[in-house]
Amino acid sequence: MLRLVIQRTIYSIPLIFVVIVMMFTLLHLIPGDPVQALVGDFPVPPAFREAIEEKYRLNDPFLVQVGNYLMNILSGDFGFSYQNQRPVLDLVLERAPRTILLASVGFAVAIPLGMLIGVLAGTTRSAGTDKFWTTTALVLYAIPTFWLGQLLVMWLALRLGWFPTQGIGPLVSRAQGFDWLLEKARYLALPVLAFAIHEGMRFARITRASVIDTLGQGYIIAARAKGLSRGQIIRRHVLRNSSLPLVTVSGYAFGSALGGAVLLETVFTWPGLGLLLVDSIRLRDNLTVVGVVIFSAFAVIIMNLIVDILYALLDPRIRTAG
Repeated sequence: MLRLVIQRTIYSIPLIFVVIVMMFTLLHLIPGDPVQALVGDFPVPPAFREAIEEKYRLNDPFLVQVGNYLMNILSGDFGFSYQNQRPVLDLVLERAPRTILLASVGFAVAIPLGMLIGVLAGTTRSAGTDKFWTTTALVLYAIPTFWLGQLLVMWLALRLGWFPTQGIGPLVSRAQGFDWLLEKARYLALPVLAFAIHEGMRFARITRASVIDTLGQGYIIAARAKGLSRGQIIRRHVLRNSSLPLVTVSGYAFGSALGGAVLLETVFTWPGLGLLLVDSIRLRDNLTVVGVVIFSAFAVIIMNLIVDILYALLDPRIRTAG
């Protein structure tokens, strides 16, 4: 297991390097003026432009900018956000816990929901029941997350008034203890619900296909011959063996979500990495964009490593090739 961790860590170094170079290249090619974005709609005096470009080294050649950034990363310096006037690392570390909270609670709801629907559809003897759950999962998964979020806001927030429409909490709050948790839960409910519905339907489709495949295996036939009931077969054999594809998809999806559920955070104005990324792109705050993307790449790499470890724990027959 230690060898696996060391190998994946070594492999991730060139990957992070490629991500950084690609991001700098894309940001260098897209139109826009960082200095103009900094001052807004006002005209930029030549002397002011020259001073800003010199201060933030925006006038350095492209390769020099990339080289300096790579050297600074080795010392833990991810650059300075000239729009927020703060180090990029501080911004990422401030926003990351909010995105992690949203993704964690969302997956805690989505995975059981998806597995329940997938098992119901895959193990039922009724073709009508299977078609109902399969169609429901397909339709809900096809709905874009941002549109689903807007529907939830219009229905549950604006019409029924059960939840707030956006944000992470009230501007002024005196709630403490359990009341504080309930207050935060109300703001978290709608983005989690939108996230869980979309991801849960993906898990449902994967679980259903895996359950049907597992039920056709020889050891399931042998278990039936031994006199095990349908419920015992599902609990002892089907759920565990059907979870391997779900682990793979969950790991990748969770790693991507940690990089910022961009559309979802934008709809609900959730102050996480996704909203930070959108604002930074709009304001041409390039170093902040690169910092968020690097965090996302690290999250995906770490989650893929965790998936490999879980694979080995769930199925001892699986061995990682050297």
